[in-house]
Amino acid sequence: MSSFGLSKKNTLGDRLVLGSVIVLALIMVAPVLWVIALSLKDNGELMANMNSVFHGPYTLANYLNIFGNSSVFRWVLNSIIVSGSITIGILVLTSLAGYGFARLNFPFRNTIFIIVLLGLAIPEQAVLIARHQIFAKIGLHNTYYALILPGLSAPFGVFLMTQFFRAIPKDYDEAALLDNASRFKIFWKVLLPLTLPAQATLGIFTFLIAWNDYFWPLITATRKEMYTLTVGIASSQMNFAQTEGLGFLMAQAVFASAPILIVYLFFQKYIVTAVSGSAEK
Repeated sequence: MSSFGLSKKNTLGDRLVLGSVIVLALIMVAPVLWVIALSLKDNGELMANMNSVFHGPYTLANYLNIFGNSSVFRWVLNSIIVSGSITIGILVLTSLAGYGFARLNFPFRNTIFIIVLLGLAIPEQAVLIARHQIFAKIGLHNTYYALILPGLSAPFGVFLMTQFFRAIPKDYDEAALLDNASRFKIFWKVLLPLTLPAQATLGIFTFLIAWNDYFWPLITATRKEMYTLTVGIASSQMNFAQTEGLGFLMAQAVFASAPILIVYLFFQKYIVTAVSGSAEK
């Protein structure tokens, strides 16, 4: 009888937890659904009555208007080049640095590692003026170099990969060394594949941050053809918010967010693996 009562309590508790999770999920998703609904409405209807968003007719005209602006494709290309380059660069650099800090012995290793971690405490705004002056002095503003190079600094990525490499047993290294494998071969063939979940997680978050970055591209890219998508959309909102309408602006927001969603859906299994692996450790 007591076992039945305990089981009933557990079932009730599980249902309460599930219900709470569903309610919180709906609260988090509601703004996204609202933006999508606004993007599918005619701008004239929204100007007349905002409640029209709750009923049809819906239209794809706002999305077609986005593709009617030839600059959008250039902005998307810029964002893909910048975000992809930063992501690849950070994965390469942090993997090498993480392996070095976790597996190699060299002078002042711990001191250098602490200096790298101190980068986490320095906000971007603190170095913005100096960074702007450096790129202006060497004439790199309005170039991909200016958009990409500052994003390659990733103290958290170095810390994450260092901890992941440290968690891998050193038996793998010793077995490979017995087979006369070089240090680079051990890194490339043996250890690096084991860090794929951590790399996927770091890559997604890096791509997300780089794609949504607005502050630095706004400063370094002053020519329209060098805008990233975030800066380009913001310029459209400032210039045409009243003439184009709310639905058009929401369609731009959905359009800008779509690549992030696609990347996350493609790599989500690696994120789950990395999180579950960390929990087990």
